[in-house]
Amino acid sequence: MTNILFEDAKPIIKNLKEHGFEAYFVGGSVRDYLMNKDIHDIDITTSATPDEIERIFPKTVPIGKEHGTINVLFNNSSYEITTFRTEDEYVNHRKPNGVIFVRDLYEDVKRRDFTINAIAMDEAYNVIDYFNGQEDIKAENIKTVGHSVERFEEDALRIIRGLRFQSQLAFSLDNKTYEGMQSQIHNIEYLSIERIIVEFKKLFAGKNVAVSYHNLIRLNAFAYIPFFNQYDMTRINISEPLPFNLLIALIQNKLTSDNAQLGQLKISNNEKKEIQTYNDLLTSLQTINTKQQLKLLIYDYGLHYNLTILSYSETFKQNNIALPSPIIFNEQLLREVAYEIPIHDRSDIDISGKDLIDSLQQRSGPWIKEALRNIEIAIIDGQLTNYKPKILEWVKEHVKI
Repeated sequence: MTNILFEDAKPIIKNLKEHGFEAYFVGGSVRDYLMNKDIHDIDITTSATPDEIERIFPKTVPIGKEHGTINVLFNNSSYEITTFRTEDEYVNHRKPNGVIFVRDLYEDVKRRDFTINAIAMDEAYNVIDYFNGQEDIKAENIKTVGHSVERFEEDALRIIRGLRFQSQLAFSLDNKTYEGMQSQIHNIEYLSIERIIVEFKKLFAGKNVAVSYHNLIRLNAFAYIPFFNQYDMTRINISEPLPFNLLIALIQNKLTSDNAQLGQLKISNNEKKEIQTYNDLLTSLQTINTKQQLKLLIYDYGLHYNLTILSYSETFKQNNIALPSPIIFNEQLLREVAYEIPIHDRSDIDISGKDLIDSLQQRSGPWIKEALRNIEIAIIDGQLTNYKPKILEWVKEHVKI
């Protein structure tokens, strides 16, 4: 644990105070500091309005000025500074109509989600804790600030965030907080899938994911989330941290759905591609019985994807997704085979489609792709040397057009 980020940001707080305003560190960074965890970023809250912040600091970016947040550039770093605020009525259990700037720290922190995130700290490391967040940290307890039903009714994402914190921190859920989740879980249908996915990626990577996943099932949360609501998630077993894209591949491999589409998750094309690669690899793994077959598999999918699947073999076993025998599918053999493969992709082959056309005196066509694939397989199997004259000789004998 280090407090270097707080030390670096002290001049920001001191500057605000020298101009007559209150200023504090707040939120997750304070929580993690009190838990002796590493701090990765910090947030600052102040009684200064956005206009006043901009007048104090020469370099600013109004990243969310209408909501009270100004990015201050200082000593080659950027700091998000947010004005003390309360929030107007929430719309569709997602976001407030607007914010109201205030000068009172208490009014600001009482709108926050959980007590462990509502702790403020000044530049001298003095803690201001109106809602006993430190006690809840010691008790390893996740508890809403104020009435749980009201907090979750305002913003249903807080339900998913609470389960995410439970997964990451291995804390327990306060009984009243869990009851509040139960009463408001249906409102997560109003949330954007993008916001949910951000939380899910952290939740499923958490050390206590098994408990949080169990609670998602108990709360029937998946019934209100696109894509997931097309599957019977009670048939999926999660007992260890899992990358989100691999989770989706696991679901698609074990369960079937006519209506679920990756597009419903609103994830990037690269993520969709990775999920498809995992899917194809899991299917291909069903037929691997020999070292020679393993060579082609590693060539087609790469060592990284195979090692990833291997590292979560227990999860696949729990979900009745078969992998090859450990005699064949183990880390030592995977690395050994990867090292032995003479080529890594088609560009490594000492021949081109044009070479094939010229040598065989044929027109271009689909046969070229098939011929190159056969050449790849022959080279990987050790039947053919990756040398143009040898390849052309082999092609004339083995390739039919």
